[in-house]
Amino acid sequence: MTQVHVVYAHPSDRSFTREVLDAFTGGLDDAGHTRTVSDLYAMGFRSELSVEEYERESGHRSGADVPDDVAAEHARLEAADVWAFVYPVWWADCPARLKGWFDRVWTVGFAYKPVRVRVARKALVLCTAGYSVAELEASGCYQAMRTTMLTDRIGERARSSEFVVFGGSAGGAGQWAEISAGHLRRAAEIAQSI
Repeated sequence: MTQVHVVYAHPSDRSFTREVLDAFTGGLDDAGHTRTVSDLYAMGFRSELSVEEYERESGHRSGADVPDDVAAEHARLEAADVWAFVYPVWWADCPARLKGWFDRVWTVGFAYKPVRVRVARKALVLCTAGYSVAELEASGCYQAMRTTMLTDRIGERARSSEFVVFGGSAGGAGQWAEISAGHLRRAAEIAQSI
């Protein structure tokens, strides 16, 4: 049994991204894994650094207190073997709320020097996109998104990482029903194979 912490960022409960989250968590449940979910919009997670947080980070003061919501995220991450990030691609990146999560949660002493408290066994990035993977690759966006998430944001904070784009929602309603069903199956299979 594996403990998975999911960080989810989408404002609507009726989105395809929500369907991916539900398929993924359903796959975790089917496989007998345990999970926690931080639904950043439902939580009202504040994405902006406060002056105090900025000064803590810029001064590399790893011993200084972090806000309670950040400490709660640290505890969930520390308890998990696998981290999963589920979000839509907006303008070739994650929503601002998730970007702000990284700004606030990847604190000095937790996510980077002088020490790193926790390294996950694996990090999964599962994102939805209007464009297909082929279209994102042709434009260079896929490579940029993958590098930003896996190299910069995840980096050595996980022993292994995987970047999965469930794309093609802008391809037309007739094709989308079949494409989306395949994406949801794959999300559940990824969860079951952890």
